[in-house]
Amino acid sequence: MNIVVLANGCWDPEWGKKALGKADYLICADGGANHALNSGYTPHQLIGDLDSVSRETLTLCRKAGCSIEQFPREKDETDLELALLRAKEKALAEGERDIWLYGATGKRIDHFMGNLALMLGYARQGIRIRLVDPEHEMWVLQGQEEFLTFKGQELSLLALSERAVVSTRGLYYPLEHGALRQDVPRGVSNVCLGESVGIEVHEGWVLVVALAGGCDLRRSPQRRR
Repeated sequence: MNIVVLANGCWDPEWGKKALGKADYLICADGGANHALNSGYTPHQLIGDLDSVSRETLTLCRKAGCSIEQFPREKDETDLELALLRAKEKALAEGERDIWLYGATGKRIDHFMGNLALMLGYARQGIRIRLVDPEHEMWVLQGQEEFLTFKGQELSLLALSERAVVSTRGLYYPLEHGALRQDVPRGVSNVCLGESVGIEVHEGWVLVVALAGGCDLRRSPQRRR
């Protein structure tokens, strides 16, 4: 089951028609519901303080039987944080470990940085959030993974911990137990040599950022949580 969370960041309605077509269960964080309807989809759940949702969107969601949870504007959690909590509940109930996240880039850099913090927090719980927009796909990695790419695709590896020790296969600039530091962007703009890449993070946490086209992740049996 593809569990998708749609936030209120930048959104391309035409791209969204295809992206949301992959969703088996769609949860919108506040104004993300506007994006969903603009792409022709109605969420299964809508959650947040609802200060960014249009009245028309709310009316259509209610008529469609969407589950709506409204919270006070003054709260400790962001709207996206609340939506991800519901997505986590759904994922665990369905035996899933991946949550797709759209509409979580652009607009405000502080929100984006907060979203990266949420991705790391969920990765530490064994749940991978795959943040996707028309130009990027990114996820947090610890352990070993292999995924499909294409020749010439750019891929960056950024240390989220103070230090990460990484080995790679299938990249132009290879690493063999190489050290990536949080304060040095050594892993930016590597290049895929072929149709697959393997990455193992021996120590620490790494943000994988694949440009244009996304990746097809194939979990390795050695993947550690």
